[in-house]
This record gives sequence, structure tokens and C-alpha cells, in this order.
Amino acid sequence: MAHLIKRFATPSKPELVVTYGSLDADVQELLLSAFTVRLRAYAPYSNFKVGATFRGKARGEIFSGCNVENSCFSPSSCAERTALTKAISEGEREFLAGAVVAYQPDVFTTPCGVCRQFIREFTSDNDMPIYVAQAREGRTAETPFANEDPVLCTSIFNLLPNSFHTYQI
Repeated sequence: MAHLIKRFATPSKPELVVTYGSLDADVQELLLSAFTVRLRAYAPYSNFKVGATFRGKARGEIFSGCNVENSCFSPSSCAERTALTKAISEGEREFLAGAVVAYQPDVFTTPCGVCRQFIREFTSDNDMPIYVAQAREGRTAETPFANEDPVLCTSIFNLLPNSFHTYQI
């Protein structure tokens, strides 16, 4: 029966926290785009704004999305699903990395369970890095992050271990 777990996806990297200034320019660009789109979030009920971005594999294009609430809540759309849905509608099917920016004091805001499964749909058998940063109070689009700000470097396989997927490896 041990053969059954051989098909489980495993993380390509361990989770760790690094400083924003230590990240390469491509990752910083993803986080900056997520911060900027977060400012456009429609969150009149929770006032909890989230921005997310994903870099497409085909052309390296960044697709961004923010959360959009509705008074009924269930038809609301999370930032991660908004970004991916935009990318899919533009023909992108594979992604190199993702970023999520939100603000809660003293914690990182990672994608919700529904978004984790949605992201997983577009990662095939390759793990995808996900970078999570805080949108600190008082920061603007001109200066969203300081070099010493912490960033969680994780991946979809870290966030959703042994996830549901029907493909064959």
C-alpha cells in the first residue's frame, strides 16, 4: 500500500521568512503589484483589503486581482481567484509564482482554503512559490515596503499538503 503515497505532491522548498530587500527583483515586482491592486479592493463590509498577483509562465506577464465583496458574502471573490480568473480568461494556464498582500497585525495572511485549492488547479505537478507580505498601515503606493519588512516565502504544496488533484504523475 505504500505505493499510494508516492503520488503525493511534495513542497520544493521549506517555508521561511526573509526580508523584502533580500528578494530578487521579480519577486519584489510581484509584491509591489499585489500592494497596488490591494488599494482597489472593494471591501465595504469587512474593510479587509487583499491584493494578489500571479506571474504567467508563457510571457512572464503579471496578472493582479483584489477582493470584491458583496453584501451576501457568498458571491464575493477573493483576490487570488480574481487574479487567476483574469489570467485564465487571457489564455494563461501555467504560473511561475504568486504573491498575496494584506494586513493583520503580527501575522501573515495566506490564501483561504478555497483559494488554495483554486491555485492548486493550475500548478500541475510542479510546486509554485507563494510570497506573502503585510500591507502596513500608513504605507503608500510610492513606498509600500521597507527593505527590512518580513516576507513569508512558502509554496502551494506547503499551504495545501496532500491536496485533491486528479492528474497522473
